[in-house]
Amino acid sequence: MTKGFGQLSEALKKAKQVQANAARVQDELAEAVVEGSSGGGLVTVTMSGNQEPLSLSIKPDALKESPEFVEDLVLSAFKDAYNKSADLMKTKMSELTGGLSIPGLF
Repeated sequence: MTKGFGQLSEALKKAKQVQANAARVQDELAEAVVEGSSGGGLVTVTMSGNQEPLSLSIKPDALKESPEFVEDLVLSAFKDAYNKSADLMKTKMSELTGGLSIPGLF
């Protein structure tokens, strides 16, 4: 019986360590900032590592174009920032899981 309790105790310690590391990664992602742009920098979006939009910048030259063109630039910049944020999230989670893909973790 002692061996079983020792294994259970060790498993609980590891689970607590993984939980603490996951919380640390979440904090790091919340503080990280990525930037996406389009139109050669006419539109820039900043987003947190946990994919929260932080800012949008549109240079005056972009506003000389049609509204549809500007909309496309904004959408493209958001997609760029989102993809960079998603890549950062995958990298951080891979570090946490040791490269294992755990469905539903993020």
